[in-house]
Amino acid sequence: MVATRRAILADVPAILALVRRVVPLMNASGNFQWSADYPNEAVFTADVERNHLWVAELNGAVVGVAALTQNQDAEYAQADWDVTEPALVTHRLAVAPAAQGQGVALALMAEAEKQAAAQGLRVLRVDTNSENAATQRLFPKLGYRFAGEISLAFRPGLRFFCYEKRVD
Repeated sequence: MVATRRAILADVPAILALVRRVVPLMNASGNFQWSADYPNEAVFTADVERNHLWVAELNGAVVGVAALTQNQDAEYAQADWDVTEPALVTHRLAVAPAAQGQGVALALMAEAEKQAAAQGLRVLRVDTNSENAATQRLFPKLGYRFAGEISLAFRPGLRFFCYEKRVD
């Protein structure tokens, strides 16, 4: 059974190891959203210090990660949603290759809904690289609607699909 919990600094090495296994597979499928330099230790450490990072565990091992924040990139204004409305945004979602298909992403996205409710938010948002077929299948299954395509300044040359879910 997949369990989620807030990440702690001691989880960062396991998260980095997970990302090192995921990035080559993403790149091999044409998805260059992540690279050897992003996301990195400083990014995940900052997520932990802000209490934004969550991990998923299976049999005691970290097999998934997601940052759950209210941070919306300025470029979110390009999407078909009201960017002024507060939302819980899922960033840096990753699942260890050996754990894919075992409900890890589902558990992390369910945690996002719990955190949104706890924070009094009725909107959840997420963006994903236009080449990430797995998340493009996942988000609509979870009730997210496609909200357009954007670019992100810190990942030049890439396109991102935006998804939104209302939990009114």
